[in-house]
Amino acid sequence: MIRCLVVDDEPLALHILEDYISKLPFLQLVKATTNPIEALTLVQNGAADLIFLDVQMPELTGIQFLKIANGKAKVILTTAYSQYALEGYELDVVDYLLKPIAFDRFYKAVQKVQSILNPAVAPLAAKEEPAPKDLQNDFIFVKTEYKIQKVYLHDILFIEGLKDYISIYTPTERIITLQIMKKMEEALPEQHFVRVHKSYIVALNKIDSIERSRICIKDKVIPVGDTYRDNFFKLIDAKNI
Repeated sequence: MIRCLVVDDEPLALHILEDYISKLPFLQLVKATTNPIEALTLVQNGAADLIFLDVQMPELTGIQFLKIANGKAKVILTTAYSQYALEGYELDVVDYLLKPIAFDRFYKAVQKVQSILNPAVAPLAAKEEPAPKDLQNDFIFVKTEYKIQKVYLHDILFIEGLKDYISIYTPTERIITLQIMKKMEEALPEQHFVRVHKSYIVALNKIDSIERSRICIKDKVIPVGDTYRDNFFKLIDAKNI
């Protein structure tokens, strides 16, 4: 059992990680808090094995927290900003999760922790608790102009990137969020979503047809870029019968 502590100044982020932790029986939630000082006290008292730690917090930043904690628990950083990754790894964090965090990516991160803390049993535990095989209950949260919106992965048809924001298309709506394609690509499970162009990510199970270098999803025609063509068609060939 890995005792987990979640520290984030956004209650919604706490809720998401609490939900993810509850899905894995080898994880135990000790505390989810917006107060980094309270969390630091728990760590110094040896109450946690693993910390999910937000980088940007008003009272104490995640990097400051790491330096004070001084390795008393394993740490997975969580943030929307990739520029902190290098400094985090220099302070020996186990992994770095970019928001919005998908369960598939969360699971891979805790597997790393499991292999470090319990190397003898980690392979068995990973086999017993595989990541979900479908998208039915998996979701991400994205920031729109007026709210933070929950998006179920099984609803996503494709994603289009336009400069500093992206559009997520579902059968019923278009959701616009300030985000870059690379972060979104990393947040999505790679067995279900694939980058096919610098401006497009598609859901493999939503593709209706492929003609030469064009993908049809509903009434949308999406080009396959030269950079992504080989990888895309390898995935398609693997699913051919």
